[in-house]
Amino acid sequence: MSITKKVTMIPALLIIILSMVLSGCGKSQATLVPGKINVVASFYPLYDFTKKIGGDHVNVINLVPAGVEPHDWSPKGRDIQNITKAEMFLYLGAGFEGWVDDTLNSMPKDSKLMVVESSKGLDLIESAEEDEHGHEAEKKDSSNKEKSTEVQVHEGHWDPHVWLSPVNAKKIALTIKENLIKVDGAHKADYEANYNQYAAQLDQLHDKYKQSLSSLAKKEIVVTHQSFGYLAKEYGLIQKPIMGMSPDAEPTSKDLKEINDFIRKNNVKTIFFEELVSDKLAKTLAKDAKVETAVLNPVEGLTEEQLKAGADYISIMNSNLNNLIKALQ
Repeated sequence: MSITKKVTMIPALLIIILSMVLSGCGKSQATLVPGKINVVASFYPLYDFTKKIGGDHVNVINLVPAGVEPHDWSPKGRDIQNITKAEMFLYLGAGFEGWVDDTLNSMPKDSKLMVVESSKGLDLIESAEEDEHGHEAEKKDSSNKEKSTEVQVHEGHWDPHVWLSPVNAKKIALTIKENLIKVDGAHKADYEANYNQYAAQLDQLHDKYKQSLSSLAKKEIVVTHQSFGYLAKEYGLIQKPIMGMSPDAEPTSKDLKEINDFIRKNNVKTIFFEELVSDKLAKTLAKDAKVETAVLNPVEGLTEEQLKAGADYISIMNSNLNNLIKALQ
């Protein structure tokens, strides 16, 4: 082979390798599968619930890649293609996915895609920043919201973190099951059986939380961002968030003083952080207040390590419960 040919081949090879590397960065490699019911889920919990209920009949694509925080994620061209060509698109609603309306408006008019807003029909908590625990928060059935007045969660309207209550998770799972049957009635019996099995596991999780947390005298938790309102409401906890609804919102000096006062007043021993968001602020606060840190996972997505270890919604929620018990004893 001549030197000239070698020289021209090397850059070409580098371009191929570089394109392969870049194509694997920051986006899901999942693809549509012919012969299966293809469901595109907007983020991890919906993906996990659908896999459990759909079983072998369903191919589920999680739009948000492992290790990526979903609040500020938006779809790329390939994601839009997958949504367009799938049989079903599942999103949470309640203002969680700021990109959904534009994406759905761009769909072809003759699209046969089934679109499912999975929080529809749930009692939503008003996301007033001053409400720390959800006990007195105003509730509203999300099915009564008008689409035209839907407000971004970052602007403080509805708290979208409904899935962190196992009771709500079961209702979302029911919605998924019912819509899978609409799309694929031939496998209704399998979807019913899978749902019943998963619903029983969610009932066990709820009972475990209820029994474990009701016996603890302490109820106050300090968390990274205001995502545990539904869990707090369900089990009588009081959450004090370092940040607001968005995990990248910066607390003011007044906020930090209030948090320190809350820690001292309630004898809080642990500040909770989450894996997909920087733990720097939580650890700095903990050091200043001379308290411990631990993980309380909002289950918005998995890390690569959790994915490889086979973690799922229920296993992470069990880990959360163990960490809550330790912190509140």
